[in-house]
Amino acid sequence: MTSRVTLISPARSEASDEFRFDSGSGLTAAGLQSASAAAGTLPAAPPVRHFASPVRRCEQTAGALGLPVVPAPQAAGCAMGRWRGRTLDEVTAAEPEGVGRWLSDPGSAPHGGESVRELCARVEEWLTELAARPGRVLAVVEPDVVRAAVLCALGAPAQGLWRVDVEPLTATEFSGRAGRWNVRTGTPLGPR
Repeated sequence: MTSRVTLISPARSEASDEFRFDSGSGLTAAGLQSASAAAGTLPAAPPVRHFASPVRRCEQTAGALGLPVVPAPQAAGCAMGRWRGRTLDEVTAAEPEGVGRWLSDPGSAPHGGESVRELCARVEEWLTELAARPGRVLAVVEPDVVRAAVLCALGAPAQGLWRVDVEPLTATEFSGRAGRWNVRTGTPLGPR
């Protein structure tokens, strides 16, 4: 049987607007309004299971879309260690070599958190678990989780994570069976 997984990126948040490594920020007023306006535009067939990354902006997006909020720790964003809550500009000014390593070496975690390679492995494991129970899944997840899932589906290396753009409040759909996924990326939700 075919598994169908739709991953929705959260609406605009304080962290996304500031290019900040998220530290629990909520949606902006505009983000909340966009998510609420998109509530009626979700896939027509009801999903069997719902999930959300266990962070405020994903939970708020799910709630505004009218979805139950079922936290999925496996779908958490990359653990950013001491960079959490700081902007990319702040970190680059303070630790330019660390940022360079982090962007070029997927096994590096100069922030003391999770490496890109570890994130990709965790997300791949989660997708495998989802595929073991065929049916529909709808999950609001962090953008880096969407990026990692796309790489997993394509069999692409972890170095490609930064080559995948994920816009706020877009759906990326995966369908497949037996470890083979097809991907449809970046479908906008709601009025544009």
